[in-house]
Amino acid sequence: MSQTNFLIGRGELLTHDIKGPKRMPGKAVVYTLAQALQRLTPQFSATATALDALPAHACPGDFGVARLMINPSYIARSFFPVAMLRTVGLESVGSRTVKVTPDGWTKKGAPQECTTTELFVAGKRQVFRHLTDWTQQIELESDEALDLTHIEQFSVFTPHDRIADYGSTRDRFFEVGIHLLPDESRMFVQQAFVKYAKEVSVKVHSNLSFTAGNLWFVPVEGKHDDIERLAEFVFVRIIRPVPKLRGMRPVHRTGEVSVSCNLPAEQPLSSEPKVAILDGGLPKQHAIGPWLRSYRVLDEDAQDDPAGLEHGLAVSSAFLFGPIQPNGTAARPFAYVDHLRVLDKDAGTEDPLELYRTLGFIEQVLLSRQYQFINLSLGPNLPIEDTDVHAWTSVIDDLLSDGDTLMTVSIGNNGQMDRASGNARVQVPSDCVNALAVGAANDTEADWARAPYSAVGPGRSPGVVKPDLMAFGGNADNYFHVLSPGKKAALSPQLGTSFASPYLLRSAVGIRSILGAELSPLAIKALLVHAADTATHDKLEVGWGKVPEDLMSIITCPEGVARVVYQGELKPGKYLRASLPLPVRGLNGSIRLKATFCYASPTDPQDAAAYTRAGLEVVFRPSDEKIKDGKANADTKSFFDMKKYATEEERRSDMGKWETVLHSAKNMRGSTLKNPVFDIHYNAREAGGRATGAEKIRYALIITVEAPKHADLYNEILRAYAKTLVPIQPQVSLPIRVR
Repeated sequence: MSQTNFLIGRGELLTHDIKGPKRMPGKAVVYTLAQALQRLTPQFSATATALDALPAHACPGDFGVARLMINPSYIARSFFPVAMLRTVGLESVGSRTVKVTPDGWTKKGAPQECTTTELFVAGKRQVFRHLTDWTQQIELESDEALDLTHIEQFSVFTPHDRIADYGSTRDRFFEVGIHLLPDESRMFVQQAFVKYAKEVSVKVHSNLSFTAGNLWFVPVEGKHDDIERLAEFVFVRIIRPVPKLRGMRPVHRTGEVSVSCNLPAEQPLSSEPKVAILDGGLPKQHAIGPWLRSYRVLDEDAQDDPAGLEHGLAVSSAFLFGPIQPNGTAARPFAYVDHLRVLDKDAGTEDPLELYRTLGFIEQVLLSRQYQFINLSLGPNLPIEDTDVHAWTSVIDDLLSDGDTLMTVSIGNNGQMDRASGNARVQVPSDCVNALAVGAANDTEADWARAPYSAVGPGRSPGVVKPDLMAFGGNADNYFHVLSPGKKAALSPQLGTSFASPYLLRSAVGIRSILGAELSPLAIKALLVHAADTATHDKLEVGWGKVPEDLMSIITCPEGVARVVYQGELKPGKYLRASLPLPVRGLNGSIRLKATFCYASPTDPQDAAAYTRAGLEVVFRPSDEKIKDGKANADTKSFFDMKKYATEEERRSDMGKWETVLHSAKNMRGSTLKNPVFDIHYNAREAGGRATGAEKIRYALIITVEAPKHADLYNEILRAYAKTLVPIQPQVSLPIRVR
């Protein structure tokens, strides 16, 4: 029997720091300073007048907030208007992406509607009053003058603009997102808001609030008229009705006729991975006891929700065994599981504030840093939107930003809703950039498609490829069978993204169980994306595609294939060169090169337009023999096609580089590769501008070389790099049935 070729590890030893290339000079001018002053002076004046009309107690510390829209030609972070803001005494407290038809732009032809960045700028009302005078003293050619010419519009942030949705007349619970001042005490804004809310007869539930970045999310209770007055408070970013939780009702209640199955006799493959299912709890009687490490209830005083218990058991069953064949034997679990009840009877009441309790429990679990693998198959019944980040997304992303935890999140079963209105889009918190958002496929076989109920993309930018991955979730004519309540192993037919998500986590934990701790959760995430296949489906529907059912195809290399794992850290502002391993005599014939980058990124929730703080610019240099005169580095060839990530204007604005997953494959002639490399530049930003004191970030890179003319490619590469590269050896005895 031929040997099994497992993944090749230690690719990071083939990397080294290099000097960065010289930057290109600035770009063409849209408005001259004279034009900018003519356009903006009346806008500055109108903004100051509108802010002066607000009641004093709605402006704590005499602060006001305005909207500064940047011309679409200048939304790269290098054009952030730092000099102007600093000189006049304003500071950016947040940003969002908006659509505009600018008066002018640097492209040829008449301006058309496109996206741009809008900053929320805060300062004393007196500063806004003095803006018009300041424009008279501005020096030509100064940085401040340059910043002014990049501004498209300047206007007051009106109370009406802050209310995203009034909801129905019955709605009395609202979520308020409030800007905190980066350099001031958080208490200053929070206390002023609570005091102001009381004056306008709105009750603030501060005990259920969350802070993420410089945003404070707090639920409030009040009548529509009072909420309108609340919106006058200058630091309010957004007001919307508190959403309900997604429905937990199983598709089929367990009936009289029960279908049985056999459960495996063995213990899990490995006892090492620490796995948590955050869900609705477990019924008193169930059959997963032998594989359940612990069961915790996060609110001892709350009762179980009966539907939540059945859902919780079904999700745990999907993780442990995957879909179980009726009358068959379930697959052996890869690891033990902890089930944590984060949803209880109170969540099913009419009181929508329970959503905040549930998020509080999730935060508690993530803060404990106990788990490497977590599944969440619940969340708000709320499709994502492009302009603002939700509390759930902000809190979860922040706690996943170190890359130590792989979390799968179900994207929602709203795929059959109206697409044009955005109601079929993936639901919060599947827009997390540091989590894996999982959609449901209708089959395990090669002719799979998106299950009709599975939500669709795109995600918000960055994070535009959503769902990240697909896994089988069941279909009306091909159910996902899970264990139903009771001591005996009986099956219940289900379908939903709730089951696709833990099934995908099962694959992730399977990789960790077989190959051990040498692979970080980030590398496992990269491997899953790397192995995914879109088949013929649209990326908007299936993201990077469906993960193979056979785990061995992810972690082994067949004939003519070598798959190498790089894991390391990137330093802000620096360039890292990653060499691609090739046999000593190079490659012959046609080859296929596939690469996947994943990194974990700190986030700025208040900056929806600049949400991730870390971005990678990756260039591919196939041959060190092709260097243009006067250049220090070899010619580049496109590899990660930005069309996959962004619209044309977003690419122009540098948005694509802020994606946390880059994945592509290219066919080429083996003879064109001579010491090929990827050069990786880590950009750091903070609140959209240049970052100060940014931290290193962790990355994982998977590279696969497929060369049909080199049947023994795997060993050729290991021999060529005998002192550096080694196979990642399995930590459990083989052969294994890994289905």
